[in-house]
Amino acid sequence: MTDARQPLLDTIEPDEVDSAPSGNIQTGKQASAPAATVVLTPTSYSSNPNDAESGIAGMFRQSAHPVALLVLFLFRIAAIAVYILCGWFTDNYVLSTVLVVVLLAMDFWNCRNVSGRVLVGLRFWNQVDDDGESYWVFESRDPSRPANPVDSKMFWIALYVFPVLWVVLLIVAILKLNPAFIPIVLLALVFNITNAVGFTYADRDAKARWTNASNSGWKIPGLDGIGAQFLAGAVKNSVGRVFK
Repeated sequence: MTDARQPLLDTIEPDEVDSAPSGNIQTGKQASAPAATVVLTPTSYSSNPNDAESGIAGMFRQSAHPVALLVLFLFRIAAIAVYILCGWFTDNYVLSTVLVVVLLAMDFWNCRNVSGRVLVGLRFWNQVDDDGESYWVFESRDPSRPANPVDSKMFWIALYVFPVLWVVLLIVAILKLNPAFIPIVLLALVFNITNAVGFTYADRDAKARWTNASNSGWKIPGLDGIGAQFLAGAVKNSVGRVFK
């Protein structure tokens, strides 16, 4: 068997054997430095549009009445902006005064009759009875229809923040010895404080009335029938006579 295989082995040429590589595999190249460790730091930004929204755009998207909310802030900001910037664009004192007064009047009417009713479900007005007695009347929405949290929060912020801004402007006008603009600021304070006080009492009145109605159903302990109805009607008719 050995003699039979020997000629065949002699005819097979061996493969060329290259010199075995030694040292670094990447011959002729500098060894690369180890890659730096990447640390992922969580941030407050979110790419998911379904997450909680923030900012002015998010506030208006979450509002149930964005137009009413926008108009409320638009009138209030416009009145202050015109008061502060009118001297840079015109020297006409009458024109500046008329613009500010018109914006203040529009804001007063809108806040009392539109924004308050739409955003928080409250209204108030002054009424004079047949005897010439003046008193305040408050109106509120049924508590089964609560106000939108964003609308309610922004309404009360606007109601209380802007009177403070007008007080600051009054102090500035006094310190600058500029008596010509003091009547405008005083008028703005009258409008803003009237709305603030009126809606504050309207909110308290609404909470008190609906709490009493839910607890006792307008029934007086110890009284039944016609007597209870008469006394309950007298109590409801007298509600709102706070500013006598």
